[in-house]
Amino acid sequence: MNGILFRMELRRNARSLIMWALIISALIFFTMSFFHTVLLYQQQIAGMIQIVPAVAVKMRGFSNINDIFSIMGFYAANNLIYMMLLGSIYAIMLSSNILLKEEYGKTAEYLMSRPITRNDIFYTKLFVAFLNIFILNVIATLVGFISIHISKKTECDLYPFFVISLYTLFLNLLFGSLGVLISVLMKRARPVTSFCIALVMVLYFLYTISRMSGVDGTFGYISPYKWLNVSVSQPGYGLEGWRTAAFLGTTALLIAVAGFIYRKKDILT
Repeated sequence: MNGILFRMELRRNARSLIMWALIISALIFFTMSFFHTVLLYQQQIAGMIQIVPAVAVKMRGFSNINDIFSIMGFYAANNLIYMMLLGSIYAIMLSSNILLKEEYGKTAEYLMSRPITRNDIFYTKLFVAFLNIFILNVIATLVGFISIHISKKTECDLYPFFVISLYTLFLNLLFGSLGVLISVLMKRARPVTSFCIALVMVLYFLYTISRMSGVDGTFGYISPYKWLNVSVSQPGYGLEGWRTAAFLGTTALLIAVAGFIYRKKDILT
């Protein structure tokens, strides 16, 4: 890893990280502040939800109606939207552009002229991307923890909170590695932001459809969202070996493939 390039990339991406962290933190804190109101009007809300289509409830992130009235279920559903969706969009946008911008920004020639190897470039930029994703997750987790502490009416087990936060980090890192792979596969030097956002949304939509009752949800495993377990209210909820292995194994594979391609790729200067 190259220290100079590392510091330069940190500075380049600091403003974006701060903006995303502020937006997601504000959304989490603002939404969790409504939990008191939800409990106050529990019967009315339950009656209203009965007429809402099941797909809309699933898309919002609630596994069942009772999740709305549980502090952990309420947080998990909103976390699904804010960090698992928006966080993944941030991760894939950041990682897909961190290498490619040297080509479409016409700075690749200067970078390649420095005493630095392609391996150094690839892994330094990858480390910066993953560090930013990790920092965003830490900030969101801290805000979520504070929000739950403020909003809870009774004592609750926080272990599911830390488990779903770790799953969220795994998901974001996977999308980060997918973004890097997409960028090295590009033949033409141009931003791929729109494509990456669309890809995240399609995968999330497939996951949502696969959760609908009466639907064979096997096809949903195409989407990494399906590998998550967001049923935090279930007894015995915790980290599962196959889910963790799927996230970490796929992330490592995507990084290895992307690194191999980048070392062989004709860099546009």
